[in-house]
Amino acid sequence: MSLLRRIKAELIDIVEYLDSSQDIIAHRFERHGNEIKNNARLVVREGQTAVFVNEGRLADVFTPGTYTLNTQNLPVLSTLKGWKYGFKSPFKAEVYFISTRHYLNQKWGTKSPIILDDQRFGMIELRAFGNYAFRVTDPKLFLTDIMATKGTFRTGDIAEQLSSIIYTRFSDAAAELNLPIEQYAQYLNELSELVHTHVREDFMHYGIDITRMLIENISMPDNVKKEIFEFSRVQKIDMDLFTRFKTAKSIEIAAGNENGSAGRGVGIFAGLGMGRGILDSMAGISAKKEGSASASGAPVPPPLPASAQYYAAINGEPAGPFTVEQLSAYAKVKSFDRTTLVWKPGQADWCPAQDVAELDTIWKQVPPPIPTR
Repeated sequence: MSLLRRIKAELIDIVEYLDSSQDIIAHRFERHGNEIKNNARLVVREGQTAVFVNEGRLADVFTPGTYTLNTQNLPVLSTLKGWKYGFKSPFKAEVYFISTRHYLNQKWGTKSPIILDDQRFGMIELRAFGNYAFRVTDPKLFLTDIMATKGTFRTGDIAEQLSSIIYTRFSDAAAELNLPIEQYAQYLNELSELVHTHVREDFMHYGIDITRMLIENISMPDNVKKEIFEFSRVQKIDMDLFTRFKTAKSIEIAAGNENGSAGRGVGIFAGLGMGRGILDSMAGISAKKEGSASASGAPVPPPLPASAQYYAAINGEPAGPFTVEQLSAYAKVKSFDRTTLVWKPGQADWCPAQDVAELDTIWKQVPPPIPTR
């Protein structure tokens, strides 16, 4: 090596990081003794941020561009080092290159099912999965709270922590919407928006922005699906009828499980007879509900009044029925507002929700539109 090239090698150094991977979020620039020469050249490429750290303390931050490292470009580090009149010799500092590009198609899912209490089917387990996209928006905050002293930080290092936050927020959102269990799959977009709103606030504390949040699927146990399908066939009648229907079916199944050919035959006919008796008795339910006397002559009280059920015009199609509480939850995710057309049995025609006095409580829980100047 010539003398000139040796002098240049002593005086010039390049600090840069070329990232060809798709999953590295941050990388610490490695060099012997962490020494960086005076007037070294720093190259920060698009989609990167360089952060200088001195003895565990955050110093200067560089956005994309090419820089000559001196006291003018390193004001914070110069203060920490006590350079009053510049520096001439190599200095020690750690340099972290943090990617600010988007990381797409990050998977999440419920490790364990969430449990919801449905008014008709009781406690039900739900599972969900989907994907999200994120990017680092505050490199200093990310470096302090997430990366710490790791040399290289990948998406897999934070995936479990982010998924745990999404799981918690999904559980909260599902309970907040309080939908009939069979309708969760119909409102994936609304539920995704609600989860995204809460998750975005959580991730900001780590210097991360969730730019997209999607719930791809919500599932439940097969036996629950079967019950929902059965209920859909009789839901136009009433819950008392459905209960009797299920009881009759249970008796028939129990009778079919009797041991022994003779015993099983008797059990089947007995079970069928009891089941048939219950099913046949359904014909008299309506008369009893009108307040007529029972077989023993004792008066039968009328059923408790049910909460109002409204249908709403969603995307030009009638949807529902919904309770006032459910419409209130939809209003929070902006899928239902004052101008949405609603109708309930006994109402002459569809009308805007704001014209229904019974729905006034909804607007007291949702902020009004921001006035335009």
